[in-house]
Amino acid sequence: MSAGGRSSQLLALVAIFFSSYIVGIYSAARASSLTLAPLSKANESLILANDTLLAEDGNSSSRHPRWFPFYTIGRFSNDICVGNNLLLGTCVINGECTDNSGVAAGSCSSITAQAICCIYQRTCGASTSYNNTYFYNSNYPAPYGGGGRCSIVVTPPDSSICQLRVDFLSLSLAPPSGDGFCSTDALTITGGASQVPSICGENAGQHVYVDFNGVSPITISVATSGSYTFNRNWQFQIRMLACTSATLAPAGCLQYYMPSSGTLANFNYNSAAASALNSIGVQGTRQLANTKYGICIRKAAGMCSITYSQVGSDTYSFTLTNDVGAVDPTLLATSSVQSQECTTDYIIIPSPTQGGVAMPSDRFCGLGLVSTTTSAKPFVVYTVTDGNEDMDISNRGFYLSYSQNACPIL
Repeated sequence: MSAGGRSSQLLALVAIFFSSYIVGIYSAARASSLTLAPLSKANESLILANDTLLAEDGNSSSRHPRWFPFYTIGRFSNDICVGNNLLLGTCVINGECTDNSGVAAGSCSSITAQAICCIYQRTCGASTSYNNTYFYNSNYPAPYGGGGRCSIVVTPPDSSICQLRVDFLSLSLAPPSGDGFCSTDALTITGGASQVPSICGENAGQHVYVDFNGVSPITISVATSGSYTFNRNWQFQIRMLACTSATLAPAGCLQYYMPSSGTLANFNYNSAAASALNSIGVQGTRQLANTKYGICIRKAAGMCSITYSQVGSDTYSFTLTNDVGAVDPTLLATSSVQSQECTTDYIIIPSPTQGGVAMPSDRFCGLGLVSTTTSAKPFVVYTVTDGNEDMDISNRGFYLSYSQNACPIL
């Protein structure tokens, strides 16, 4: 045999030995219940092809499985996938999903049948370092009876993760008091570098962004009162954003909307009035007390300004201050009840114009908002509420539509 032939044989034997050695280590680790570092953190998973287990001869009770000695090793990316339950998951090997208490929801790769879309679902007392984790109340979608605190701790896998986005797919808690305080139930998000107000009431479809404080964990907690009967439920989608992500929310933005047009609202907004009375015994507010945060909209390409308007189908879509019941309903949402002398509850639209005329202030309150346009960047609406709602009777807050406007052709 030629020297070249012997070299080829030697290389082939080395390759077979190396493959069998690696597979043997992996198999032994799993058999002895050792904890392996999730390969998904390196953004790839190991695939063991032709992984048929053969039992040794002898009594079945003493059989020890061994790996068939010929394998191929490949890799696939741990991409986001859509499971057959329509939830977002991560593409991993089946064993990794099982080891990390995930739920297999269909295949996700054409490379191997072992690759499955893994959905990470957690409830009270859990922790996670996995992207696209879903956090539910116990027995969801059945209501949560209330009483005590239900929490999840979210820890970034490493310093490459900078931000957390929490989508409230469902969130129904006891309403605030007539003065806007979450004194019965409250969602709190703590441990991050961003301040998140206490949230209660009806908030399905809302979301928040929270900056991580280095690699310190963020705790999402729902506290409820067992003495108050209410059909509570929640389902949160928790997503981690890399520091290099194009979808990071800008600094100061608790909420961040990507579409060039849409709607935005304060927490617990609803066109129906609150049933609770405030501290002076009159119908209270739906607005949450003591909030101060920014709602941002990503500027689309070729757009130079943005216009905010009340949602036309809802007469109460801008009722921030004063007594709603004391005003002729036909005047609501008009300039006659719009105010810019705002010191308690208000929104801020930087450099605003109405009908092409610059406004004297960037603050808006009262019981109406005329369509308002701004070219100031970034596109942001700031919302501010205080803790005194004595004279703000039956207010709902704000529910606005927004639409970006194309740059003029010069």
